[in-house]
Amino acid sequence: MFKSFSSRKIFRVIVVTIVFGFLIFWNPNNFFDFFRGIIFRVAYPFQKVLFISSDGTKQLGVFLVSIGDLKTENAKLSDENLRLAAENAMLRDMKKENDLLREQNSLFLRDRFEMQMAQVIGRDVHGVGNWIMIDKGKNDGIAEGMPVVVSGKNLIGYIKSTYAGTSQVMLLSNPESSINAQAGSNEAKGIVKGEHGLGLILDDVLQTDRLNIGDEVTTSGIGGEMPRGLLIGKIKDVYASPDHLFQQATVSQLISPVDLRFVSVIKSGK
Repeated sequence: MFKSFSSRKIFRVIVVTIVFGFLIFWNPNNFFDFFRGIIFRVAYPFQKVLFISSDGTKQLGVFLVSIGDLKTENAKLSDENLRLAAENAMLRDMKKENDLLREQNSLFLRDRFEMQMAQVIGRDVHGVGNWIMIDKGKNDGIAEGMPVVVSGKNLIGYIKSTYAGTSQVMLLSNPESSINAQAGSNEAKGIVKGEHGLGLILDDVLQTDRLNIGDEVTTSGIGGEMPRGLLIGKIKDVYASPDHLFQQATVSQLISPVDLRFVSVIKSGK
């Protein structure tokens, strides 16, 4: 019985509260202004917290969406940068190759000799600069002993072996290489030989001949194996031979065979 009475009492309180709340909300003739003010003052802090929370949630959502957009945009920009970098690298390589081809085609030696341009397709696997392989051979009229030049009249070696479509070029730095040469304005005669780890040595120069640091060393044409006047390098140092009968000189090449991509073979005179 007590439980039934309590339930009815609670029900009445709820009904009265609802009716009272409705009257405050409706506020006929502004009769409940006083109560509305109290309720609004009490509820204001909670409204403020809810408003700030909802606004913060909205801003957080916008921020997260913007982060996603930035990531997508950055990924697109990264892909575009990679594509442009690859295209630029390709263009630079094409320009370099065109420059090299133009340089080889403009050799003044073409007025004196029949030339065959070739591309380097292989190198000394031991990396000591003994030889290179080119993509021209017997089918292109290439024969053993033909000089190989780059960038004008710079001699780098000569044909050592030929095959149907390729040839092996013995570089001047090869220890087996030996070229008749001359140096300086007085054309001091000697032999340029390859030396392991030392580059080129001008040997067998008479003690009476004058050698100067910086003198150009060129082919002498003696023996007919090489045309006269092909540039081999410049004298870097001068000293006496071990037996003191001759002079020797270290020769520095102006062109490094290591980075060559194209060369020209001198096939014959015109």
